[in-house]
Amino acid sequence: MDQKGYRRGSFQSGTSDEDMLEIAGASVDFSAADDDPPLDREMGAGFSSYNGGGMNGTSTMLDFLEEPLPGVGTYEDFNTIDWVREKSRDRDRHREITNRSKESTWALLHSVSDAFSGWLLMLLIGLLAGSLAGLIDISAHWMTDLKEGVCLAGFWFNHEHCCWKSNTTFTDRDKCPEWKSWSQLILGHGEGAFAYILNYFMYVIWALMFSLLAVLLVKGFAPYACGSGIPEIKTILSGFIIRGYLGKWTLVIKTITLVLAVSSGLSLGKEGPLVHVACCCGNILCHLFTKYRKNEAKRREVLSAAAAAGVSVAFGAPIGGVLFSLEEVSYYFPLKTLWRSFFAALVAAFTLRSINPFGNSRLVLFYVEFHMPWHLLELVPFILLGIFGGLWGAFFIRSNIAWCRRRKTTRLGKYPVLEVFVVTAITAILAFPNEYTRMSTSELISELFNDCGILDSSKLCEYVNDFNSTKGDDLPDRAAGPGVYTAMWQLALALIMKVFITIFTFGMKVPSGLFIPSMAVGAIAGRLLGVAVEQLAFYHHDWAIFSGWCSQGADCITPGLYAMVGAAACLGGVTRMTVSLVVIMFELTGGLEYIVPLMAAAMTSKWVADAIGREGIYDAHIRLNGYPFLEAKEEFSHKTRAMDVMRPRKNDPPLTVITQDSMSVEDVETVVTKTTYSGYPVVVSRASQRLVGFVLRRDLIISIENARKKQDGIVSSSVICFTDYCPPLPPSSPSVLKLRSILDLSPFTVTDETPMEIVVDIFRKLGLRQCLVTHNGKLLGIITKKDVLKHIAQMANQDPNSILFN
Repeated sequence: MDQKGYRRGSFQSGTSDEDMLEIAGASVDFSAADDDPPLDREMGAGFSSYNGGGMNGTSTMLDFLEEPLPGVGTYEDFNTIDWVREKSRDRDRHREITNRSKESTWALLHSVSDAFSGWLLMLLIGLLAGSLAGLIDISAHWMTDLKEGVCLAGFWFNHEHCCWKSNTTFTDRDKCPEWKSWSQLILGHGEGAFAYILNYFMYVIWALMFSLLAVLLVKGFAPYACGSGIPEIKTILSGFIIRGYLGKWTLVIKTITLVLAVSSGLSLGKEGPLVHVACCCGNILCHLFTKYRKNEAKRREVLSAAAAAGVSVAFGAPIGGVLFSLEEVSYYFPLKTLWRSFFAALVAAFTLRSINPFGNSRLVLFYVEFHMPWHLLELVPFILLGIFGGLWGAFFIRSNIAWCRRRKTTRLGKYPVLEVFVVTAITAILAFPNEYTRMSTSELISELFNDCGILDSSKLCEYVNDFNSTKGDDLPDRAAGPGVYTAMWQLALALIMKVFITIFTFGMKVPSGLFIPSMAVGAIAGRLLGVAVEQLAFYHHDWAIFSGWCSQGADCITPGLYAMVGAAACLGGVTRMTVSLVVIMFELTGGLEYIVPLMAAAMTSKWVADAIGREGIYDAHIRLNGYPFLEAKEEFSHKTRAMDVMRPRKNDPPLTVITQDSMSVEDVETVVTKTTYSGYPVVVSRASQRLVGFVLRRDLIISIENARKKQDGIVSSSVICFTDYCPPLPPSSPSVLKLRSILDLSPFTVTDETPMEIVVDIFRKLGLRQCLVTHNGKLLGIITKKDVLKHIAQMANQDPNSILFN
C-alpha cells in the first residue's frame, strides 16, 4: 500500500529555530524510534475489553486482532495520546493481574512485584538524577574556574578545593600558591597591564571554546538538547508525543553541554535543564518496566515525579520540587503520583547530599542562614521588590518572545552557531572587568545572599568598624565604607548587563535555564535596596519609622534578606510560580520566619506581572512554538456552541466517514490515502449517518497491511466489517476482513447545541483527542483538540494558525 497519505507534510515550518521539527522526518517509522519505542506492541485482552469487541465469526471471516499486532494502539510522532483509552487499558490490565493473583502463588508474586515496580522506578530515578546533578555541579564548578587559572597540585581541582590544604591566612585564602592564574603560569607574574590583558584574553577564549563546543554538540547530535526543556515537558505531560525528546542521546548531550554552557559564563542557569535531564532519566528507566513502557498515561505519571526530582537536586528543595511539579508542569497529578514524587525527590536529594559536590554538606552553592528577625515596616520595601520583580518579569517575557519570534522568522535562525559565538563574546568581554559578572552566577547569588560576619572579606562587607563589642556574629548596623560604595556601582552595572543580556541568551541553541539569571537580577536589586535601607536606618535612626525598633548600635536591617526576597520576586515575575517558589526559597535559607516576606513579594510580583500579561515565560514559549497545550488555569467565557467550532463547516466538503460493513479494503485504502486525518468515524451507512464508533488511522493502516501480508483471501475487493455479525455475502466473494477489535465503540460525543465552555472543560479534564458532534443521534461533525485551541486563539484575537501541530 502506498504510504504517501500517512503523514501530514506541513510539519516543516521553514526557518523555525525552536519548534522542535527540524529533526523530525516527514514520514512515520512504524519500527519505532531508537530513543522512544512506540508503546504497547502487544495489544492484550484489555484493549479488546475496552472496545467491547467480540471475536465471533464464520469460517470466511478473518479477524486479525485475535493475535497481537505490532503497532496497534500506539501513536505517531507529534500526536496527542488518548488519555481515556490509556487509563481504561491500565484498569483492565490491573484487573486481570488482580484476578490471576488468586489462582497461584506465582501470579500473586507477579501482582506484588507489579505494585512495587512504581516505587522501585522512583528509587532508580532519584539515584540517577542525583548522581548526574552531582556530576554536573562538580564539572561546572571546575570548568568555570578554569577560565581564570589552573591548580598546580592537580588540574582537576577547582579554585576552592585547590586552596583547602594551603597554609595561607583566612583573609588570603583565595591567593594560595597552588592556584595560578593564566598570567602567572605564562608570564611568571600576575601584576601589571599585560598580565591583566592576558587573563582577559584567556577568559574570553575559554568562554568561546566552551560555548562553541556546546552548540556544535547540540546541533550535531541532539537538537532537542537545547533550551530549558520545561515548555516541551509541560506539553509532553499534557499528552503530546515528541519522540526522542526524552531519549538517551538527548540525556547524554544535554548533560555534557549543560556543563559547557554554564562554564562559558553565559547568562543562564542549570536548574531548568536539570528538570529535562531528570525527565530523560525517568523516560529511559520506564523501559525496564512493562506497565510503564506500554502505557503513555502511566509514563506521564513517572515523568511528573521525575520533574520533582529535577527541581529537588537543582535547589536542594525536595518539597519545593514536588510542589513545582504539581503547580507548574504536571497536567494529570493523582494522589499516588504526589507520594511517589515526594519519594523520588527525597532519594535524589539524599544522593546529591552523599556526593557533596560543593564540599560544604550543602546541596546548592548559595545556601544561607539568617538569624535576625524582620520588622513589619520592612514589608514596604519587600513589596517594592515584588513590584520590581513583576515589572521585570513582564518586560523580560515580552522582549524574549519578540527576540525568539524574530529568530524564527528571519535568517538569524539559520545561524545558531554564529549567534552563540556573538552572544558569548559580548557576554565575556563585558563580564570580565566587573568582578560581580566575572564570577559564576551561582557564586554571585551566594555573595548577595550572604549576611556580613566578622570574618567576611568581601567588598560588600567593608563597613566602617567603630564598635567596641559584638554579640557573636550579629554586627550592628554600620556606616558603609569605600568598598561597599564601589560594590554598589559595580552591582548596578551588573544589574543592567544581566537584565539585557539574558533576553538574548535564553532560547539559543544551548541548554539554558532561566531560574538562576532571574534570581541574580532580583538578588542584585534586593541587595542594592537592602544596603540603601540599612544606611538610611543608620544615619536617620531617630526618624519615626525607625525609632521604635532600630536604635543606634542595633542590628536592624539584613541586606542579604532583601537580596533573597528580590530573587524570589523576579523568579516569580518570570515564571508566575507562587506556592512552590516560596517553599523553594524557604528550603534554600532554612528560615521559617521569612515565609511572610517571601509570600508578600511573590504574590505582589505575580499580580503586577499578570496585570501586564497573563502568560508566564514557559506558557509564552509553548504558544510561540505552537504546541497543542490546553492551559487548565484559564477560563473560557465566550458564548459559542459546538456547531460553531466543529468540522465540516457550512461550505466544506462532507465529513469523511467509514461505513460499518459496506466498504471494501480498496475503498478504505483510498480514504486513508486521500486524507490526512488521524481517525475516522464509523457509521451504519452514509444515508443514515448513525454513529457506531471511531477508528484510528494508524490502527487501520497497520491492520490492513498485516492482513494483506499474512492472510490468504484478503484482496482489494474484500469487505471490511466493524460489527460482530456481517451481512451474508455470495459464496464466491472473497473473505471478509473483520476489524471490530480496533473500533472504539464508546467515542465521546456531544450535541451540536452544547456550549463550548463545556466542550473545552471536557477536553481539559478528560484529555480528549477528539469529540464527535451529533444531532438527534446522527453524526454531524468532529471537534479535535487542535480545533479547540484554534477557537480559543481566535476568541482571544490571536492568530489561530499559530497552532502548528495535530
